[in-house]
Amino acid sequence: MSDRRKTVERNARLRMKLRARVLREESVCWLCGHEVDKSLPASDPMHPQLDHVVPVSKGGKVYDRDNARLSHALCNRKRGNKDASQAQVSLFPAPPW
Repeated sequence: MSDRRKTVERNARLRMKLRARVLREESVCWLCGHEVDKSLPASDPMHPQLDHVVPVSKGGKVYDRDNARLSHALCNRKRGNKDASQAQVSLFPAPPW
């Protein structure tokens, strides 16, 4: 097996472990504050997703638990690669009551 292949497999294992840990430890989307339904399929826009507080594109650490949070896929997409100070947005309207 090539060194590149070993690196890819090791990174995939690290990512899966981190995702499993975040799913186990958190239940609320850090961006919108709503509960995340962990049983939703990946095709649903509200499925759980691993999000990096400091985007990897801006120097955030990929496999650092302190940089990983639970989010809805939709919230994560809407956030893009904005900084954490700009990230917490209300994606759902406030109830009328």
